[in-house]
Amino acid sequence: MIIKIDHQLIPGTKMNKADMGNVTGLAFLDKIFYVQQSIMLAQIRDIAGIDGSTLQNWVKRGWTGNAVNKKYSKNQLSRILLINMMRQSMQLEKIDFLLHYINGDINSQDDDIIPESQLYDYVCKVIEAAAIAEKPYDANELRQCIRDITKDYPQVFPGAKERLYEVLEIIVTAYSASTLIEYTLERMQLLIEK
Repeated sequence: MIIKIDHQLIPGTKMNKADMGNVTGLAFLDKIFYVQQSIMLAQIRDIAGIDGSTLQNWVKRGWTGNAVNKKYSKNQLSRILLINMMRQSMQLEKIDFLLHYINGDINSQDDDIIPESQLYDYVCKVIEAAAIAEKPYDANELRQCIRDITKDYPQVFPGAKERLYEVLEIIVTAYSASTLIEYTLERMQLLIEK
């Protein structure tokens, strides 16, 4: 069963939705990249709450692309946010496998099923749908929500849509688990401080 997600932060970030006009997904990314086509590491730290050494480790391991002239693109930020969304509940190697499963080689867009920014947008739309649902989604409701939200996806090769469905289900479920873990740790800390 998928919990009802009612999170005040933009998925994968430390930024409050209300401070960004209650947008997520591509609308959020468009705000970040409105003035310039790339952002610096310091901006990523502010957005995602990831320290520079962690991000450099991800780049070194090939989990995210190298900066170009010390700047990151919209798709690179999206990949970083996707990793950040799941890292509390999944091993980084499994997250890397998942992202390679959908988009192949990190240094080539030729084998991509979907741009990371569009994938991030779909994830955010599913999370938003779950947040406004009157009850938690079960697995079948989650799958139907994913199909409804991705109906405009132009399949790039046979079987790509099924891959997208599988990956979206795992990312949203992992994010849901991460929010539960975070909540549990916060509650535990309050208990310890009593």
